[in-house]
Amino acid sequence: MDIESIQEKTRAEEYVYTSHADIERKVDDLTLLQVEEALLNGEVLEQYPDTGRGESCLVLGYSSNLPIHIVCGWRGERVAIITIYIPRPPKFIDPKTRA
Repeated sequence: MDIESIQEKTRAEEYVYTSHADIERKVDDLTLLQVEEALLNGEVLEQYPDTGRGESCLVLGYSSNLPIHIVCGWRGERVAIITIYIPRPPKFIDPKTRA
């Protein structure tokens, strides 16, 4: 997956949230607008090969200087937002570095 395609689908509102992503978004008290903003200024940090559900990737983006990780995949022609979280210790040293 490439960031340009993700951003194009985001701008066209051609994306869907999984129920897991929506739960995790709420756990971190993130709005839909913050997630969209993070996707639109994001970069792909990690690519995940097809693990049985298709390819996916980890995007790091920011909303008002808040780092947000978004795992995206494909559901047909739409981007699927699989999970969302704020990267923080103990799993992350900083938004780009796993502990």
